[in-house]
Amino acid sequence: MAENVYKVIELIGTSTESFERAAAVAVERAGSSVRNLRVAEISQLDMTLEEGNVTAYRAKVKVSFKYEDA
Repeated sequence: MAENVYKVIELIGTSTESFERAAAVAVERAGSSVRNLRVAEISQLDMTLEEGNVTAYRAKVKVSFKYEDA
């Protein structure tokens, strides 16, 4: 097995639709500018509330990507 190094970044995605969509938004956005994404882990879920109503779902996501050889 080859030796590899990975970096983990933490992102927060938001959606008015669902937690699942909020997590997907974070990963999709990261994928547009970071290559070699490997694993995404949802570390926290929360909601934004206004007057007792849910206005947004938020997903904190840890995403890892592989460092490339120079």
